[in-house]
Amino acid sequence: MNVSLQQLEQELRDAEAELDQVNRQLEEKPDFGLGAGNTGGFTWEMALARRERIEQRIDELQEAIARYTSGDYGVCQSCGARIDPERLEIIPTATECMDCARKVA
Repeated sequence: MNVSLQQLEQELRDAEAELDQVNRQLEEKPDFGLGAGNTGGFTWEMALARRERIEQRIDELQEAIARYTSGDYGVCQSCGARIDPERLEIIPTATECMDCARKVA
C-alpha cells in the first residue's frame, strides 16, 4: 500500500491539533522556585521540548505534501532513486532511500 496525499494531510491535521494542545499547556509558566517541591517546572520544560518536536514534524509533513503535489514524493533527494514504498509506510516524511540514509548514519 502506498502513502496517499490524504494520509499526509491527516497526519498534518493531527500534528497541528497536538500542537494546539501543547501550546495551551504552555500558556501558564509555573514557578521555578528552588526547593519548592513543585514538579510544574519539569512538566512545563517537557511540554516545551514536545512542542519543538511537533513543530519539526509539521514542517516535515508540509514538505512531504509539497513533494507529493509536485510529483517528487518518494524520490531520494540525494541520489534520485525511488524510495521503497515500505520505508514510506513507516516514515512517510522520508527524503532519502535506505542506501543514502545509511551513508548519513
